[in-house]
Amino acid sequence: MGCNFTVTVVADSHNEANSYIHLAQQEINRIEKRISSWDHHSETSAINNAAGIKPVVVSKELYNLIERSLFIAKLTDGAFDISYAAVDPLWEFDGASSALPTDATLQKALPAIGYENIVLDRKTSSIFLKKAGMKIGFGAIGKGYAADKAKELLKSKGVIAGIINASGDMNTWGRQPNGKPWEIAIVNPLNKGHIFATLPLIEGAVVTSGDYEKFTLIDNKRRGHIINPKTGYPTKGLISVTVFAPQAELADALATAIFVMGKEIGMDRIAQLPNVSCILIDNKGNISTSDNIKINP
Repeated sequence: MGCNFTVTVVADSHNEANSYIHLAQQEINRIEKRISSWDHHSETSAINNAAGIKPVVVSKELYNLIERSLFIAKLTDGAFDISYAAVDPLWEFDGASSALPTDATLQKALPAIGYENIVLDRKTSSIFLKKAGMKIGFGAIGKGYAADKAKELLKSKGVIAGIINASGDMNTWGRQPNGKPWEIAIVNPLNKGHIFATLPLIEGAVVTSGDYEKFTLIDNKRRGHIINPKTGYPTKGLISVTVFAPQAELADALATAIFVMGKEIGMDRIAQLPNVSCILIDNKGNISTSDNIKINP
């Protein structure tokens, strides 16, 4: 999934803890094999290869993930859209790019983006991408989903507390051994040495997405890796979005959507969702929080 997972558990012994961590790793690997668009043998690749040709029968797990992804797409007016993957290959954010994709290239790829053209058939558990050239990818929700599933598995095995950390997608449950809640530190990417807030997190997820760690630098201009599915270009205005939600999957998707929607619309959308809050930092370093969150400096 292009990131490192760190698993922390509260257990009675090192051996017990290691066995639980191993279980979580196995679950994360299982999910990656199922949803990865880079694995040519995955169900996701089968869907993409059949775009514009025929529906593909998939597991209930993948079907349900795609169904929830389409729900979030509708909720965010397409700011979150798993079919953005059609333009993903046009961008390189590993420092290898020396030039931007041309407008003509992007305009040619844009018609393949559109969650409305993803057809689900619950009776057959099949997915059909209506247009040739369409692709789906779970880069903006997969890490959160894997963190949720690993947490769910460990809780079912009796693990009383822990953290699943997927490169900033944090999913917690229970408390620290000393009885205190887990604490999440929030930093301003324009001043990484300074933590401007710590917040307790007992049961839930927090996801921070930023355009400052994965980007391309061309003509002395930095462009972050989060793509606006409506334009095919990287988003502008925000540099960091932190979302608190009951599930990491939801927080992951919303963090991406807010980057695309921008501060005002993003804040308004978050205000309409129960048990969800956010902290936004714009490209000038200004910090904004939703009404339902309190920062303790």
